[in-house]
Amino acid sequence: MDKEQPVESARWYVVQSKPRQAQRAEINLMRQGYVVYHPRILLERVRQGKRQAVEDSLFTNYLFIQLRRWIDDWSPLRSTFGVCRLVSFGNEPLPVSDVLIECIRQRLATAPVQPVFQPGQVLRVNAGVLNELDAIFDAYDGEDRARLLIQILGRPTEVVLPLSSLARSA
Repeated sequence: MDKEQPVESARWYVVQSKPRQAQRAEINLMRQGYVVYHPRILLERVRQGKRQAVEDSLFTNYLFIQLRRWIDDWSPLRSTFGVCRLVSFGNEPLPVSDVLIECIRQRLATAPVQPVFQPGQVLRVNAGVLNELDAIFDAYDGEDRARLLIQILGRPTEVVLPLSSLARSA
């Protein structure tokens, strides 16, 4: 009578993608039949002077792949377009806890869109008569403008400028 060997369950591992190719790696891994999780977050960006919500990787150049240690074929990972390597310590890939993956999923499901600028943040004006001045972000004024506080003659003065003329201060 043969004893059945227990089937090893799949574990999550970390894949490092080539720079700016995480989405390409994700698509190519999924085409090969792997289960992949690429956590993304909604961020606000200023494009053409207006705020827009865009999706960005939570962990730049990293994604998760579900593999069974002695059952799945890991060799195609090395030659998959967009993939740099399987993250390992020594020569041994270290699995990531299922609890951690589930926690990331839950947090991202309830995460609000991250705004471009936060109240109190120091910004640099990069256009117009106030070019090269630092300003403190107060609030958004519509979709394409911001209310700022700028020191003029030793006093904070409120001004409204287009978002396209603002940048994060260095």
